[in-house]
Amino acid sequence: MAVTAIVRFALPEGKTRESVKAAFEASAPLYQGVQGLVRKYYLLSEDGRTGGGVYLFDSREDAERLYSEAWKAGIRERLGAEPSIEYFESPVIVDNEVGAISSAA
Repeated sequence: MAVTAIVRFALPEGKTRESVKAAFEASAPLYQGVQGLVRKYYLLSEDGRTGGGVYLFDSREDAERLYSEAWKAGIRERLGAEPSIEYFESPVIVDNEVGAISSAA
């Protein structure tokens, strides 16, 4: 079954929207070709104080493989924040881009 992970972290004061966007853009190539990662959306709250991502994975195992201690250390290093991770089963997915609805068996 597909799994959605929601990652959030508080951004340190003084981080501008532009610097956060630049950090996100710099990290984006690291997610290309990650085993089991279907899609990632970067998140920035309206007030600019919280960042994160929504990730769609093929499985929980794929998600946990990505969120290693080295990955968490990279978030701390680039953005000065400790990430929190929540996992959700995704039993039904509507994909308007390809015009499909998928459902776990």
